Amino acid sequence: MTESGGRDPDALVARAGVRGDPARDQHFLVDDRVLDRLPGYLPEGADREHLLEVGAGTGALTDRLLGVADRVTAVERDPELAGFLREEFADAVAAGRLTVVEGDALAVDLPEFSASVSNLPYGVSSEVAFRLLPRGRPLVLMFQAEFAERMAAEPGTPEYGRLSVATQHYADVEVVESVPREAFAPQPRVESAVVRTTPRDPDYTVADEAFFLDFVKAAFTQRRKTVRNAIRNTAHISGLDDADAVVAAAPEALLAKRPDSVAPAEFARLADLALEHGVEP
Repeated sequence: MTESGGRDPDALVARAGVRGDPARDQHFLVDDRVLDRLPGYLPEGADREHLLEVGAGTGALTDRLLGVADRVTAVERDPELAGFLREEFADAVAAGRLTVVEGDALAVDLPEFSASVSNLPYGVSSEVAFRLLPRGRPLVLMFQAEFAERMAAEPGTPEYGRLSVATQHYADVEVVESVPREAFAPQPRVESAVVRTTPRDPDYTVADEAFFLDFVKAAFTQRRKTVRNAIRNTAHISGLDDADAVVAAAPEALLAKRPDSVAPAEFARLADLALEHGVEP
């Protein structure tokens, strides 16, 4: 058997002797057409030297990644599936082209990688995404469709929120394909979508990134309030010592907006003002 070459996803599931378990967040992507397209969604010119796959399952996507990458690291938390991957792709493992990491993607040490293409377990997709985004590498990731739309949303739209600001702080975000439930076995209850993130530095600076992200998180707990009221009502979340001092220092035009219409650069300005005027040294 060749190292890669379009292995049939249903045959892989059969050889692995498993059935996906929704209770364990196991929904295997079995649509050949989607699988074949996923590596091609990497940004033009992206380095394919070492691709990371999170949630490798029975290896249908692993197979496609081996066809385009020099090396692949596949993370799989299920011990039986990790063992199957090592057996199914024994030639690639022996050649040093495939490393199978058994464990939880939120806990294992991730290697340096040039890009990631992954069908993420949806139960931990947000946590995994925000483990990968700060690494500054191109990502092609499968999410629940609603989550994907929120990642890419623009200010002033119903989907725009904390997730949009945090994701777009690290990268340009595009929803590149909608994926129906029928593409998976077993079928999930929700539609899915593929997101491409292209890393770039934001067009603003922040004095403290962790404070900035906490400030945004706090503001969106009051998304229907004005920014003025959101700042005052969430001081205990954002860590402000003097919310009134922040309000006094901020521009009225920003204070009158609602959080869901504030652009990331404006949030950065507010967060820096909050850190300067509202947090005791």
